[in-house]
Amino acid sequence: MPLITFQPGLRTARVARGTSLLDAATHAGVTIRAPCGGEGTCGECRARVESGAVEQVARGCLSQEETADGWILACSSRIAGDVTVRVTEEETATPAQIVSGAAEQRPDGTAGSFTGRIPGREGTPPTTKHCLQVEPGSLESPFSDFERLTRAVERSIGIKRVATGLHVLRELAAVLRARDGRITVTIDSSDEITPAEIVRIEPGDATNQQVGLAIDVGTTTCAVSLVDVARRRVFGTAANYNGQLARGADIISRINYARTSERIDELRSLVLHTLNGLIDQLCVAQEVVPEQIDSAVIAGNTTMMHLLLGLPPEHIRLEPYTPTVNRPPRLRGGTVGLAMNPEAYVRLVPGVGSYVGGDITAGLLQTALPDEGDQIRFFLDIGTNGEVVVGNGEWLMACAASAGPAFEGGGVSCGMRAGTGAIERVRVDPDSGRADITVIGGGRPRGICGSGMIDLLAELWAADLLDPSGKLQSSCSNGRIRPAKGSHRNLAYTVVSSADTETGKAIEIDERDIQNLLRTKAAVYSACAVMLNSLGLGFDCVAEVYVAGGFGRFLDLEKSIAIGLLPDLPLERFTYLGNSALAGARAMLCNASAWEEAGRLAERMTYLELNVDPAYMNEYTAALFLPHTDLDRFPTVKAGLAARRSNSEGTPP
Repeated sequence: MPLITFQPGLRTARVARGTSLLDAATHAGVTIRAPCGGEGTCGECRARVESGAVEQVARGCLSQEETADGWILACSSRIAGDVTVRVTEEETATPAQIVSGAAEQRPDGTAGSFTGRIPGREGTPPTTKHCLQVEPGSLESPFSDFERLTRAVERSIGIKRVATGLHVLRELAAVLRARDGRITVTIDSSDEITPAEIVRIEPGDATNQQVGLAIDVGTTTCAVSLVDVARRRVFGTAANYNGQLARGADIISRINYARTSERIDELRSLVLHTLNGLIDQLCVAQEVVPEQIDSAVIAGNTTMMHLLLGLPPEHIRLEPYTPTVNRPPRLRGGTVGLAMNPEAYVRLVPGVGSYVGGDITAGLLQTALPDEGDQIRFFLDIGTNGEVVVGNGEWLMACAASAGPAFEGGGVSCGMRAGTGAIERVRVDPDSGRADITVIGGGRPRGICGSGMIDLLAELWAADLLDPSGKLQSSCSNGRIRPAKGSHRNLAYTVVSSADTETGKAIEIDERDIQNLLRTKAAVYSACAVMLNSLGLGFDCVAEVYVAGGFGRFLDLEKSIAIGLLPDLPLERFTYLGNSALAGARAMLCNASAWEEAGRLAERMTYLELNVDPAYMNEYTAALFLPHTDLDRFPTVKAGLAARRSNSEGTPP
């Protein structure tokens, strides 16, 4: 098989002819980023051939000049023989700003900071610990160790049907005799079909500590809480970027990448590496052995759950958009691959459809939507996949819109994720056209994160530097709007000059970037509008809007309304939730009734598939303007615009 050598570092691999260079890099342990999922559209997997040759199936986003100079795309190049290539070394990731706790918290760095009491109803967790006395064996009553154990469970706890796994059976004889039959059993509760199961046995009384995991597997970030289940307290929370980001910035690109079983295995390994790294971090800090973790609840969207379990995700994006499973059965920790008691059970929160998963079900537990009452409420989770739920105590309807990664830093030339060096707030002086910025962590900026982009759009429009269709107006910009590099038709606004940035490159936003942002905000707003229209309702009937997710936590509501991302409602009707998926998972970990309620919520939700709804495209097209083609939908924005024009003309508004 051909030998492939990667520079720098001289890392090598032998793979079959016809293997993509991207897959060959994986075999060699070389990380090449491909945020577009190997579609050839982002250009981040570019490499340069130093010797040998590869077959380039498609040039993708490379220019003819770059191709002639030896540049290729790893995702669309196939190995034809021995070859040496030089790849772009991945930049050191900037510290992340990830919301892993309640809305009022704003942790800096990759570790979250949520600790303390888990809010909500008290109740019995699905997994419980009990101290028992098991009678010794004797010649008069020749029962096996396991039979005597089950008799003790029935006598002390009242559970008649009990099972266990091989790992527990192997330890049973020694544990029963270590403290003269005094043992602690950890039992996972039964349901209508399966018996209760003993997932751990320990000598003596070990009921003082019961450890579990609450996990949120997001497309962009993952968060893990280590929980004292019996006392409903969080030892600590940690979060980091999902390792799968190197293989796709959003759900669709990740599904596109997972074309083969080998790539599905790779994506599964990447997310498990992220999760187990966070678990290890928490266990070291709390002096907990991972094998002591006896329960876990995982929330995530449908695609992330498929990739975590190694299920093929391709049918999620193909009509009729059918996932392998929406309500996964409980699975053992060892089967899933988590660093925990391999016999313990992992519960995956039930989802609703191909693009509305268990993260939304878990998040709804943190709202008043499941409660009785006729008030209409909205739940919005704004990320790479914008999920929307509307309803009241009697009915619920859910849908999802492909918002894309623009607000997560993808698809925008100056974009970056929220972290040190990201511009998070922007104010534009209407007279000078100059931008005043706030940078996460202080210092010089490296790019703009989602909240900064929303500010920038709203401010440019308010300063008359941007028209409603997203075209920059250079006439009154004092030289800050000029033709973008390499294009005379595409204008760009300079946010920060090259002399004032960390990278030495100017931070600019051009009209193509603005169109990507408009498409993202249009996707979210039009999903909300279609839902209400299908019910014969308007936004004026909405009593409360819950904004969930890490990105939603940092939104400026007034600016988000001004650009048409959120509906024009009084600000007091909006409530920030923070990471509601993780909070919901924590509640279900500690309360069996919360788990049962999540199941009922998933069953109650009617799933609306926007991909086949013709009304969605009409709404989406109308929302591709600032704030919308129909200004009457945004009365406060319309009034502000009229006042601004009157003031500029010197007449009373």
